[in-house]
Amino acid sequence: MTTTDSSVVSGPGVLRRSADRIDGPLRAAVALLPDSLSIGAGFHFGWWDGDRNPIAGVQGKMVRPAFALSAARAVSGEVPDTAVRAAVAVELVHNFSLVHDDVLDADRTRRGRPTVWAQFGVPYAVLLGDAMLALASQVLTRHRDSAELCGELNAAVIALCVGQYQDMLFEQRLHVSTSEYLEMAGGKTAALLANSCVLGAMAGGALPAEVTALGRFGHHVGLAFQLVDDVLGIFGDPAVTGKPAGADLLRYKKSMPVLAAVESGTAAGDELAELYRTKAITSDLLPHAVRLVADAGGKERTETEAKRSYGLALRHLDALDEHNGGIEELRTLAAQMVNRNR
Repeated sequence: MTTTDSSVVSGPGVLRRSADRIDGPLRAAVALLPDSLSIGAGFHFGWWDGDRNPIAGVQGKMVRPAFALSAARAVSGEVPDTAVRAAVAVELVHNFSLVHDDVLDADRTRRGRPTVWAQFGVPYAVLLGDAMLALASQVLTRHRDSAELCGELNAAVIALCVGQYQDMLFEQRLHVSTSEYLEMAGGKTAALLANSCVLGAMAGGALPAEVTALGRFGHHVGLAFQLVDDVLGIFGDPAVTGKPAGADLLRYKKSMPVLAAVESGTAAGDELAELYRTKAITSDLLPHAVRLVADAGGKERTETEAKRSYGLALRHLDALDEHNGGIEELRTLAAQMVNRNR
């Protein structure tokens, strides 16, 4: 699933180059916020602590901007300023969703540091997330040629919010199908990654067919990423994931391996469903619950679906002209997203 072409920069290399490209513009965008809000934004991005003292080493990977910039390069061979603004906008939207997600999930830490709400309070986090979302549109529409791009971004935000709402509803329901889960993940996770590719392509002057192909590519990469993440949430190495093995089961999270196991019609799947129904999974019982997911085929089916989505993603790149280096960058980024250590 990974490329072996030594002439192509590595996935981490693409991410670093993209992060370096948007670091200045992103900081300039955050500086447009009033001081009372910019301090929280910079805190969230890992630029400084709660007193605005600079810190290092805790920033995100900026995956979505990398897809946007590589998509622009894939269709034009270069990265115009509009594509950089699009990359900054999708990173702001992604982080608006993280700030709000931490509130919704009551998560007190992110990347080993307090979340915004844990540091500054829930009302502040809600307002900061709103401001970051508005700032994304402001950055994208600073030039008159970006109204269509802004429309695409806002559509992705709505899809993201719908997906997040569906995910919340799933926690209140006893039965959720795998097809419903994939639809939810298509909004919550895949929509913004698809949008990153669409905005980059449009900024690079892509033809409509190229925009569509890159959007579908991003969508399927996003689904594959979520499915791999679901497997890691149960079977991942704690030394790599930073979470105990099976952590998602202790939270009774209805992830794809769990739902696939419950749908399997096996004794293991039925037993897992009963553990979820009665909320009987304890720390002592957790290893057994993990085995139930595997024995019912939940892990295997999820990995198969992830490989299918990954293959579909790469197939959509076949519709594009190979002469631009951005195509290989996109393949490399896709491989980076789905081939993660356990």
